[in-house]
Amino acid sequence: MKPPAGSTLAPLIIKLLITGLILSTGLLCLVASQKGAPEVATVKMVCGLITLWIVLGGVAMHHFRDRARKFIQGLPFDWRVKFTLSAIILALVEEAIAVLMTNLAPLLGVKSEEAYITASTSYLDVVLFHSVVVFVPLFIAWAVLLTRYDFSPFAVFLLFGITGILCEATINPVGAFFGVAQWIFIYGLMVYLPAYCLPQGRGARAVRWYHYVFAIPATFLIALPLLGPLIYFIGQVLKHPSGAHF
Repeated sequence: MKPPAGSTLAPLIIKLLITGLILSTGLLCLVASQKGAPEVATVKMVCGLITLWIVLGGVAMHHFRDRARKFIQGLPFDWRVKFTLSAIILALVEEAIAVLMTNLAPLLGVKSEEAYITASTSYLDVVLFHSVVVFVPLFIAWAVLLTRYDFSPFAVFLLFGITGILCEATINPVGAFFGVAQWIFIYGLMVYLPAYCLPQGRGARAVRWYHYVFAIPATFLIALPLLGPLIYFIGQVLKHPSGAHF
């Protein structure tokens, strides 16, 4: 992942995140090995997601980032639309991998309801009622922030990753805290490449230190007019279960 020009912290943060990811995954494997088959199967699913999305996906995004920027900047849409759509597509890819891992449960020696990393084995159910549908207002919020402030691609990666941790904490606080590095990579990679493909000279202001502090709460505030009614509609109107269901 290419750090912003002049940054000395970005490479260090990436190394710390990689170290944290290795340590937390290793510990997770160790703990699961002392328990039963469902825990082992779940860890294998997590490892599959890390391998396909974080390792292979992250390397591919870094390697092809300039080609992707040339292609995306050549599309005849407003850059905000392109940013949002690109982030949605990447989120859909990540969730496709996660649902695939959940569907591999029988091959891992357990039933789907015994080991899973998504709320359902149905891809459409997951993206339309649990994950990507909720991410869209957050992507739009970042398009608004990037209109005004010139956050670097790495800053967007890191800040949206932290946003993802907060979202996960509403479901599983312990898991969100334990998997900090994992969640930063999973969520951050949804927006890194779209942010890298932004046009230069779009009139955004230079970012000061306090903008980083307020970026995350601002993301939720901007997204709230869409996010609140959306969550209410799914839960109260459609009566769709929020937890795992198979």
